[in-house]
Formats: sequence, structure tokens, C-alpha cells
Amino acid sequence: MDIAHLHFLVAEADAAQRRALVELLGQLGASRVTDVPDGHLALQRLDAGVGPKIDIAIVDLALPGMDGLELLRHLNGAHEGLRLIVTGAQPANLLFSVETLAQAVGVDLLGTIAKPVSAVKLKPLLDNYTPLARVDERPAAPRFGFPDIGVGLQKRQFEPFFQPKIELATGQVKGLEAFARWRHPEHGVLGPASFIDALQENNRVDFLDWSMIELSAERCRWFQDQGIPVPISLNLAPETLANAAFLRQISACVQRHGILPEYLTFEMPESSVLNTDPNFIERLVRLRMMGFGLAIDDYGTGRSNLQLLARIPFTELKIDRSFVDGASKRRPLGTVLRSCLGLAHSLERMSVAVGVETRQDWDFLQNLGCTYAQGYHIANPMEAAAFPNWLEDWRHFF
Repeated sequence: MDIAHLHFLVAEADAAQRRALVELLGQLGASRVTDVPDGHLALQRLDAGVGPKIDIAIVDLALPGMDGLELLRHLNGAHEGLRLIVTGAQPANLLFSVETLAQAVGVDLLGTIAKPVSAVKLKPLLDNYTPLARVDERPAAPRFGFPDIGVGLQKRQFEPFFQPKIELATGQVKGLEAFARWRHPEHGVLGPASFIDALQENNRVDFLDWSMIELSAERCRWFQDQGIPVPISLNLAPETLANAAFLRQISACVQRHGILPEYLTFEMPESSVLNTDPNFIERLVRLRMMGFGLAIDDYGTGRSNLQLLARIPFTELKIDRSFVDGASKRRPLGTVLRSCLGLAHSLERMSVAVGVETRQDWDFLQNLGCTYAQGYHIANPMEAAAFPNWLEDWRHFF
């Protein structure tokens, strides 16, 4: 990668090491390097509103005055576009924890390097640098109260959009995930930010759930009539499942639309699935006995009881996007991802990586043996009518 246009900050206490690092950057192609001997000066330079913006800061953990850890906390994700590389004489497992800390405080870390710093260690991290994409300022999505949302649901203005789920080993489309969208007569297509909070505050997420279930089953039948027998996954709130009539109603729904239960998979967040209530667990078991699929969504964001997790009859483990996007470049994310995939494999469940944004993420997941992938690298959520043409293009691509 050509780094001549980037501005570097080197924060290193030892004068000889600082000079060597500046020279190394020059050898790799850097033309603009600012160096400072302590953490306070580093923060002042990063906070300065004048002078060229810093693109990459290389920070030693053992800085005097304000050490590298304190500097990380002060940065706290507030410097848009800044990427960090942390160096230190500490062992690899401790540097690994520093990467985890950087992620927790919202700092965009390219990686860590155990001293001494060399071109062999530094260049791969610099190669991972990508400029921050310019985001056009758009007005925030409108938010609606419960009465307006209720009217929209009654008028069938809500519909599922679908994002393909791809089998990594073959490239074949193995399913679709349904996302709720509102075709508002004035504001166009709206996402959950416009309506989910009001539904949750009024304890009526079940209104949306049943609308999506009914329409997804209807679309599933339509896909089959087009010669595309594709399963559909959709979110299910625990309170919807808790309704005494749920099992009877869902059985009637699939019969009404002429689809088999195995064509519907219900996704529930990890935090809600790990429930010891026997009535809740019984409903999960009955759903599986009826043939419906069950997926644990957002896996990795909760505090799993692994013994209970192993007893839940889920068919898929959906790994949260926070552990997928960029995992090929960030060791802590890659380690967590491997752990999640290993758990799914040991429990003989399918693994689904959510938030696959780049070809590099795709290749990384494929090499790790992940079962399925979905994300913007594959396709954005689309209306049902657009899926057959997209599928035709995808099959030509593969």
C-alpha cells in the first residue's frame, strides 16, 4: 500500500527507538511523520485543531506521564478516521488484552506489535489501513408513536425485506432472513429505527412479529410457486412465543399457506433464549418437534450459560456482526470468531456469520469452516419481488 499521503504520529519515550521507528516508516514510504516522547504531547497533537490531521498513530504502552493505556481511554473513539498501532515490550497475551481494551473503548486499532518493531511486523498492519469512507449527512429517520404504527400495521404497510444466506463451501443460497420494513405513504421505506422503540415501550412487538410471520409465510409460498424453495428466518420476540396460543396459531399459519414448518426458522437473541423457565423451554422443544428451525441470534453479546446453551434445541448459531466485520484483520475478533465457530461445530449446529462486509471477511470465514454467511458483501435486504432476479445473477456469478 502507498502510505506517502498518510500522516503518522510516533509516540515513543526512548529517543533511539523513536528515531528508528521514524526511519522505518520512511523506508516503507511514509513522507509525513510527527514524533513525540510522551503521552501528554501525543494527546495534545491528536486533539489539536490546527495542522494536518493524523491518520495513523503508533503508540508505545510505556509512555511517561500518560501511558499508552490512559491515552487509549482519552481517545475513546472521538477522533474520526484515526487508526492506532500499539507497541510494547509486553508478552503477546498481554498485548492481546490491549487489543480487546481498544475495541471496548471504541478505538480503531490496526493491531499491536511486540518490540522490537520491524518492517516485517509493521507492514502487514499498514496494509490493513483503509481510508474512512465519507458518509453523506442524511436526516435522521422519522420516529413514530404507537397509534401511527398501529394504523400502518392495519393497512398492511409493513412487509418483510429479505437478505440471502449463503453456504460458504458452495456459494449456494440456502435461506433468507426477513427484516421488517414500513412502506410509509409519505416517508418511503423505513427501517426499525422508526417503529421498534414504540412497539417495545407499549409491549406490542407481537403485533409486528405476527405481521412478519404471516407475510413471510405468504412470500415463502410465492417463492416456491416460482420454483425457488427457499427457507426463511425471522425474528421472534420471547413475549410473542410466550403467548398461550402461539403454537396453535403458527401451525395454522403454515397450513394456511401450504408450506412445511422446516421452511421457517425463528431467531431469538442469545440473552432471551438462555431462560430456565420450563414453559419457555417446552415451547422451544415443541417448535423443534413440529419441524420449525430455531436460531440463537446475536451470539457473543450475552453471558451464556454453556450448559444451558447446549440443551436448547437450536439449529443455528448466528454470530453477532461485531465479531465478524473486520475479523480477518483484527486478532481479538478473529479469536472470538474461532471460539464461536468451534462451539457450533462441537454442538453439531450450523453457524451463521452476520455482517460480512468484504471479500476478505468472506475468505476468512470460509477458511475457518463457517457454514453460512450473510451481509452487505452478498446483498442488501430486498423486497420479495426482487429476489428471483438477484438469485439468477448470483447463480451466474458462481
